[in-house]
Amino acid sequence: MTDLSETPLKDLTVDSPDRPRMPPLPDATDAHRRQGRQLAAIHRGHLWQLARIGKVMERIQAGDSPPEDLAEIVLSLDMSQNFRAFGTLCGQECQMLTFHHDIEQQSMFPRLEATGNTALQAVVARLRAEHEVVHELLNRLERAAMALMHDANEENFANAAAIFQQLKTVITSHFGYEEKEIEEAIGLYLDHI
Repeated sequence: MTDLSETPLKDLTVDSPDRPRMPPLPDATDAHRRQGRQLAAIHRGHLWQLARIGKVMERIQAGDSPPEDLAEIVLSLDMSQNFRAFGTLCGQECQMLTFHHDIEQQSMFPRLEATGNTALQAVVARLRAEHEVVHELLNRLERAAMALMHDANEENFANAAAIFQQLKTVITSHFGYEEKEIEEAIGLYLDHI
């Protein structure tokens, strides 16, 4: 695992033109693609959690909620609790997402890599690297939320807001990339996600 703790916030990104692309798999059918779209359904739960944090931040910025509300919500989310327990992005919020984490990290990625498809292996390697960026951002958001809990001032809120925005941008991009690039492979090579 790469140590990203000293990386400036603005540099914790996943978007780049050199992201590997997965060519269409000639044997993939519509049924395979539908099966692969199950991953997108799981991701929607993560995005819902981010939207919930975003709503609290909007209320704080509008003066409707004190900054310490953000810390309470961020730290009470199952996403944060499971993240601390499992140490990866996908160990979030409920047993279904814990299952998602286990499959992705321990089964799905290794099985996709084992297909021998070099383009798919490059995509999976990139996804693993992106998980490290998300991991770092979640750690920073947790620390920022703790700082808000101990001292709910404007500077701490601005720091938490900046980290949250970066996390939201990264996760949205990561999910979109993952869903697009491995949709067919999930359906074709895996029995289930």
